[in-house]
Amino acid sequence: MSLHSTYDALRHFADSWGLVTMGIVFLAFAAWPFRPGARARNEAAALTIFESDDNA
Repeated sequence: MSLHSTYDALRHFADSWGLVTMGIVFLAFAAWPFRPGARARNEAAALTIFESDDNA
């Protein structure tokens, strides 16, 4: 297998399945905060900026 054909094969793989994989990963990361068990953690993270600062 020559270097040029290896490049073509990897580029074809990245153009097709790489794009599909990145799309699935993006959708998983975008949906992760909206899962049912994440409400308590999301609310805690949102309210941490309002906690008192004892180091001041």
